[in-house]
Amino acid sequence: MSQDQLDARRREILAGARACFARHGYEGATVRRLEDETGLSRGAIFHHFRDKESLFLAVAEDDAAAMVETVARDGLVQVMRDLLERAHPDRGESEVAGWLGTQLEVSRRLRTDPEFAKRWAVRADAVTAATRERLIRQRDAGVLRTDVDVEVLTQFLELAYDGLVLHLAMGRPSADLGRVLDLVEAAVRR
Repeated sequence: MSQDQLDARRREILAGARACFARHGYEGATVRRLEDETGLSRGAIFHHFRDKESLFLAVAEDDAAAMVETVARDGLVQVMRDLLERAHPDRGESEVAGWLGTQLEVSRRLRTDPEFAKRWAVRADAVTAATRERLIRQRDAGVLRTDVDVEVLTQFLELAYDGLVLHLAMGRPSADLGRVLDLVEAAVRR
């Protein structure tokens, strides 16, 4: 196989594993279920990933990297808007379930697995750093409020994000949340 084919296979495995972890949780995502979800054999899956732990971490890292990229380019509120768009009832459940399921599983493991929490701290710090750097750029451009420290604004946005994730995880309606996000954004602007 060429490198492009190997990369495509890896992305295919990650997409299937994301759906499997979202649907069944980490413990419930058995090798058999991973095979069913990806349509590949255990040999094909574990050719790319050492074990289920490394596969889950790759899914979570992939999601975290995409989040950091969006935060750096468009801000944390845009991440929330994207999540809300994915959660829209017309879009179906699978797109948001995969991403949200990974976030919830990461949250659970952060509470229950100290080793995972240590490894994950680097990824969480990257999101915080990207948020802080974006806010500093916005402040320097004159569009961010200056009466509140950037660190406080960073924490405010992270709390809003965490609240949105919890809200969606509980299956609560998302009809007017776009307006709520407008308010969050207005709260940090000048």
